[in-house]
Order: sequence, then C-alpha cells, then structure tokens
Amino acid sequence: MSVSATTPAERTTWAVLVAISLCHMINDIMQSLLAALYPLLQLEFDLSFWQIGLMTFAFQVTAALLQPLVGLVTDKRPLPQSLPIGMGSTLGGLVLLAMAPTYGGLLAGAMLIGIGSAVFHPEASRVARLASGGKFGTAQSLFQVGGNFGSALGPLLAAFIVVPMGRPSVAVFAVLAMVGMVILNRVGVWYGALARAQAGGARLEPRHGLSRRHVTWAIVVLAVLTFSKNAYAAGMTSYYTFFLIERFDLGIEAAQQMLFLFLAATAAGVMLGGLIGDRFGPLVVIWGSILGVLPFTLMLPYVGLVATGVLSVVIGVIIASAFPAIVVYAQALLPGRVGLVAGIFFGLAFGMAGIAAAVLGVLADARGIEWVFQACAFLPVLGLLTIFLPGRRRLAS
Repeated sequence: MSVSATTPAERTTWAVLVAISLCHMINDIMQSLLAALYPLLQLEFDLSFWQIGLMTFAFQVTAALLQPLVGLVTDKRPLPQSLPIGMGSTLGGLVLLAMAPTYGGLLAGAMLIGIGSAVFHPEASRVARLASGGKFGTAQSLFQVGGNFGSALGPLLAAFIVVPMGRPSVAVFAVLAMVGMVILNRVGVWYGALARAQAGGARLEPRHGLSRRHVTWAIVVLAVLTFSKNAYAAGMTSYYTFFLIERFDLGIEAAQQMLFLFLAATAAGVMLGGLIGDRFGPLVVIWGSILGVLPFTLMLPYVGLVATGVLSVVIGVIIASAFPAIVVYAQALLPGRVGLVAGIFFGLAFGMAGIAAAVLGVLADARGIEWVFQACAFLPVLGLLTIFLPGRRRLAS
C-alpha cells in the first residue's frame, strides 16, 4: 500500500478498503464467538440468563464507554499504530474465553474484547472515509460488511469447530487475530504516510447551515434510532438460539446455523444500505430500514420454523441497512469529526446492545424467551422519529 500525490477525496483506494474490511471481519469473528459460546458456557458454568446478559453487557459497555474517547483523541491526533494494538487486546480476550476457569475470568475476557473494539472502530472508520474517494456510503458499507460477515461466521465456526471440540478450541482462532495484526500494521503505515502528507494542508469538508440546536437534536434522534436497531439485534444475537431451541426443540448446532442465516443477511443489508445511500441519500435508507422492518418483526414470534428462518433473513437485510446510513448522515452533521462520530455511534451500538442484552436476559428469566421476542417486535416503531431529521437539501445547504 503506497501513497500517491492523489488526495483521498479524488480516488477510491480499494486495496485499503478491502484490507480494513477484512480486519473488521476478523475482529468481529472474535466478538461473535462470545455470543456463539453462550450455550456451551451455560452448561459448563451453570449460568442463568442474567449472567449471560451480563457478559454481553461487560463486552459491549466497555466498548461503548471507550470508543467516543478514542474518537475524540484521534480527531486531534491520529494514531495509526493503535489499530494492531486494538486487535492484540481482542486476541488476549479470546485466549481468556478459551482458558478461564471461573465466571470472573470470562467477564474479563469479554471486557478485553470490548477494549479491542473500542480502539479499532473509530480509527478504522476514519481510514475507510479517507480511502473512500468521496463514495462515503459505499466505503462505510464495505468497512461494516466485513464486520457483519465476521459476526455471521462466528456462530457457524462455533457450530462446526467449538461445539464438537469444546471451549479450549476457541484459542485456535488466535491465529486469525495475529493475521489481522499484521494487516493492520500495513494499513497503519499507509494511514501514517497519508496523515503526514496532509499535515497542515487538510481541506475542510463542506459545511451545512444548521444551527447547533438542530444538529444536537438530529444526533439525539439518530441515537434513538440506533437504540431501536441494536436493541432488537441484541435480542437476536444473544437469545435467538435459545428461542429456537425452546420453541422448535432444535439442537445447538442447528440453532447456530439459523443464527448464521440472520447474521449473514445483516451483512448483505449493510452493503445494500451504503450503495442505496450513495444513490438516493442516507435519509431514504434510514426511513426504509428501521420503520420498514416493523411488519416482519411483528410476525416472527408466531410463525413456524421455515417461516421463522425466512423472516429472520428479511429482518436482517432490512434492519442492518440503517447503520452505514446513520454514520454517514452523522458525519455530514459534524464535518471534520469522523473519529468522534464513529466513536459515538459504534459506541452507542455496542453500549445500547449491551444494556438491552442484560435487560432482556432478566426479562427472559422472569417472563420467558418467547415473551421477550414478542415485546422486542415493537422496537422499530421508534423509526417514526426519522421525521424530525433535516432533509437532504437542508443538510447540503
């Protein structure tokens, strides 16, 4: 990867985008193994649903609290070599999940993975924007689709490797993390050279005419929309396998494969969201994604096994398309604060999902898994708040 005299706004650096997407895939494989391990950990450590939710909380809230801070710092002073360091933290968490003899060790492993995500996402999102050539939605989607594909692969790898071989086999995936560290080191070299080339001469991005109050309100609305999307996704990621096992009497391996279908669909949805957003604007995608998924979430808890699989794919595609559009829209609201925006919204995604997973775990213990899915079906109603976001013309003025 080399840096030419061409500025990043003038051409798309596909090699960097593919590299950062691949590393996002590796990072999120490590993360998704945590949720994929839950049925095994429940049996081995005799965990209740609230303890499972607390593990998700430990991972995602750690990431949520640190990501905005990392983004704020790196907006002022880019840290290219923080990328492999973040992957190293994820590697350490993975080893703890494989070897920890106590529940406390599992929580520590989850928190290390959260720290790795907090360091990785803001800077990686900045690299994606720098390499975009102005195709911000497409670049953000390509970056995010790597993560979604990794999240989808995690349960599948768990079903075919971890479940048959046992929890210690998770340590095998440390090899992937090491590969990611090597690639991110090279990306850091490209990023560092570009930062030095632009030092003192960075161009200002176009600015809108919205007041600070309007911008603040729009960010709050985007935060609520992020909550609605990620709270529902947290229920699917953490408890979908238990729902399938309880409702349809599936085995762990079959339930993991069904979870793979949902997560693979979210990867497709992320890519579509960026492409459509570049063509028609992110607001169109936000409207169609969060509110458009409502009829399908309402049907999911009441249909048969085959229909459940089909609906989970449809829901995954539609609901996942919103996130790249939300990030690109927020970057337009706060120009020049790419790291902060990425930190806030990736942090919100992790934190809200973590809180939701913990709350849903308590509710599942008290009311049952099926009740939880019936209640979560109404979360997309919050998509109506999109009406308060400034339109495309106002944002570009």
